[in-house]
Amino acid sequence: MRPKATYLSLLFLLCYTIMASQTRVGGVVKDQNGQALPFVNVIFNNSSEGTTSGESGKFYLQSENNHTELKISFIGYQTEIIPLPQKSNLSLEIVLQQEASSLDEVKIIRGKTSKKNNPAIDILRKIWKNRRDNGVTAFKQYQFKKYEKLEFELDGIDSSVVKNPIFNGMEFIFDYADTNRITGKTILPVFINESVSRVYGDNVENKKREDLLGNKNSGFDQNQNLIAAVKDVYDEYNVYNNYIKVFDKSFVSPLSTTGINNYNYVLSDSAFVENKWCYNIIYYPRRENELTFKGDFWVNDTTWAIKKINLEASRDANINWVKELYIEQEFEVLNDSVFLISKDYFQANFSLTKKETSKGVYAKRTQIFDEYQFNLKQAEGFYHKQAYRFNKEVYQRGQDFWDKNRLEELNRAEEDIYVMLDSLTSVPAFNRIYDIATIAESGYVEFNGWDFGPVYSLFDYNEVEGFRTRIGGRTYFGQHDPWRVEGYLAYGFLDEKFKYGISGKWLLDARSRLIISGGKRHDIVQLGAGLTGNTTDVLGRSLASSGLVSVGDNTKLSHLNLNTVNLEIEPWNNFKVRVGASYRELSSASPDFSLDYYTDKMQSNVASTIKQTEIATTFTYTPGRQTSGFGVEQNVINEDEFPTFFFNYSLGLKGILKSDFDYKKIQFLYNQPLKIGGFGRANVSMEAGKTFGEVPLGLLNVVPGNQTYFSMYNAFPVLNFYEFVTDTYVSAHFDHNFNGRLFARIPLLRELNLRELVGVRAVWGEISEANKALNASGIPFRAPNKAPYYEYSLGIGNILKFLSVEAHFRGNYYNVPESRSFAITASFGFHF
Repeated sequence: MRPKATYLSLLFLLCYTIMASQTRVGGVVKDQNGQALPFVNVIFNNSSEGTTSGESGKFYLQSENNHTELKISFIGYQTEIIPLPQKSNLSLEIVLQQEASSLDEVKIIRGKTSKKNNPAIDILRKIWKNRRDNGVTAFKQYQFKKYEKLEFELDGIDSSVVKNPIFNGMEFIFDYADTNRITGKTILPVFINESVSRVYGDNVENKKREDLLGNKNSGFDQNQNLIAAVKDVYDEYNVYNNYIKVFDKSFVSPLSTTGINNYNYVLSDSAFVENKWCYNIIYYPRRENELTFKGDFWVNDTTWAIKKINLEASRDANINWVKELYIEQEFEVLNDSVFLISKDYFQANFSLTKKETSKGVYAKRTQIFDEYQFNLKQAEGFYHKQAYRFNKEVYQRGQDFWDKNRLEELNRAEEDIYVMLDSLTSVPAFNRIYDIATIAESGYVEFNGWDFGPVYSLFDYNEVEGFRTRIGGRTYFGQHDPWRVEGYLAYGFLDEKFKYGISGKWLLDARSRLIISGGKRHDIVQLGAGLTGNTTDVLGRSLASSGLVSVGDNTKLSHLNLNTVNLEIEPWNNFKVRVGASYRELSSASPDFSLDYYTDKMQSNVASTIKQTEIATTFTYTPGRQTSGFGVEQNVINEDEFPTFFFNYSLGLKGILKSDFDYKKIQFLYNQPLKIGGFGRANVSMEAGKTFGEVPLGLLNVVPGNQTYFSMYNAFPVLNFYEFVTDTYVSAHFDHNFNGRLFARIPLLRELNLRELVGVRAVWGEISEANKALNASGIPFRAPNKAPYYEYSLGIGNILKFLSVEAHFRGNYYNVPESRSFAITASFGFHF
């Protein structure tokens, strides 16, 4: 789970809003034998507002309108009209009688249905055949207005919540309690965000642009990081696709061409839906613990387009922190043939457990689409234009704007959220909770104009420094700051030395994101922690430098004295060019380790310190990356969802500032996250590089080992540090998470929601004889040049919902002295 999880945790702790619906009904549907009936149609009579009963026969339905009757219908049973004497009828027990003509034919919809001679599947095949003729994909170009409403609600409000000391000073918020329209549970709204956008798309050129026209929320208008994180909780999806991506999981769509292998389908009913004759099909999973839905949909009998659909994730689906997941979509007819989405409703209940009584947070999104226009081609370059300055007006629109552009009116409860939340932000108790959540998310303690942190780096340990403490800070006036200065001071209690780093950056031009930066660092580092990495990072520190949890002693650490200056520009969106100059001095930080090299061909003179001036040019392309903020620093809001292409050309300059070596270095990295439908997610990474010229150990490409028990990006866990040294290399990494697809088929493991992890990584490299001749470090220069060195791994993820453990096995090169053939690593994280 990305940083948005922290914002969710804040909302877990906060408040709720009140406004009773006009009509509320709830209860259970049974047959005459007392057996619960799932998937029964429950609607307010003479209306299109309805739902279906769950697997236990229970249902809940509410409406803003006044209704006096409830219609209950189910194939093979007599339709019942139930009078509603009150506005709230929440304990109904409805018994359906089988129709006399079908007493011998009726079967309760439960268990597997036939794939052959099934009229529901015949209809499904017609949906597959016609799906490209519906929606905006049926046109070359399109545009429309989109209104979006995001809400968070605390659920499970009872006396224990009201009396919780955490709400001292905030008791007034409970005057705003309400009822969730899907589940009927008592909730307390804590956040609302409204936005209006104009969306443009070109299906020929496969391009899309969305212009934000207005944004309004309760109490957090200036926190665009929070707004972006809240928006990122929700995913965009298309029910016609084979897979529906929700919370980085790929659920099988009930309209998928492979759906008949994952779902049971039943033709339940037929009726007019807004003057269109439609069939109603009920679907539910064939197996437990898979990423599937249950629900029903209405499909038109001529265009075979979906008119209405609802999707509810199975409670046993292998997804963390989500107890309930519900989606509704409605479609309108254009020109009597093409169906366009008009409304999308999404609701998820985040909770620590999936127990019925557990408390959590509801996240809701309502999207309304209108003002469709088609086949209006835009001017050249239209889709490349991006907003580059923070526009306060967009976030401060007046009431006239919202009265005109809000495509769905707020109900009284939603209007009251603004009143409640705006009052809440002035309460000290609320601000304390907000500050704690901010520290957890950013790692910084906020003060006026500057921040202290990151707090996660306060303490560390390694064999050279012993216990180490570090304090740091940064300037921070707001997320759109055009400049920023950061620094830290550290002290090692074993070597009794101070270390420090300081950097500054300034956004010179917002449109091109032209940034000048520079810094200085004096510290102890682990060289060779990454093939494509370099030693010009002023503030960063690799986990490899830590010895808190490591395999054996690691004394192969180095002193780094670094000075840098850089100029960066982004001529196109997500394409960055950076030119930098650096001067660094490298030497061993331990008597048990050496970076020594010979300074003459006779190998009679040795130097222990490397002095090097370097100019580097890098190109980074990250298509699909989304960011928030318009200042010198931006926050990425969709980590692990876009590819990365990186190229570096470095030039070592001998004699400049008494620099020691001339060389040229090229490096390339490609990283690609993959969603493989129902088979989980994977990550592929490739690196290649070559150094031209004669350079010592400190400037070569060390194949990154990992002597810790923690996972490190693109490292080789079974290798020790400096086991392989190269000046030419090619490496590849593949990691795959099956998301429990295999374990879901094993009865005893199914309930644990574990996830299968596999991986393989390999590297080939070589080292020149000339570079071997320079080596006076005592570390043998060996490279995996006979055959690629490789490792493979097997692991189990989602242990206790936050722990992954992997076992790594060496594939070859067993004869390397002091080498390991096996390693275990662990990683911690909150993932869906």
